[in-house]
Amino acid sequence: MFKYQSVRNSGAKSWILQRISGIALVVLMIGHYILMHYHPDSGHTFEAVMARMQHSWYRIIDLLFLTLGFYHGLNGIWGIFRDYNMKPWLKISLLFALVILGISFIAWGFNIIFSIPYLKNLT
Repeated sequence: MFKYQSVRNSGAKSWILQRISGIALVVLMIGHYILMHYHPDSGHTFEAVMARMQHSWYRIIDLLFLTLGFYHGLNGIWGIFRDYNMKPWLKISLLFALVILGISFIAWGFNIIFSIPYLKNLT
């Protein structure tokens, strides 16, 4: 009647990492909101953003936000897909597509964040 599912395939690790990434995202979001909207020198002009991105802490925060946000979002989508009884080939295809999508967009974001000093020299 009930099929035994091993602990390795239960999704427990995914569930725990989803909660951890969610908590980290809330902390980062609150810090971002305070820093960007309550700090008098935050500035939202191109020059202010370029000056801010010269500090490595802003880059680290942006990279963490980007990576955790994509992990959290795509892991949530995968959790929804796991709820459906799909054929193995479809499950593997969807997981592969989500991984490729996540890696592509994270690489794009990293490329943009690390190319900012070069953008400043072009203006």
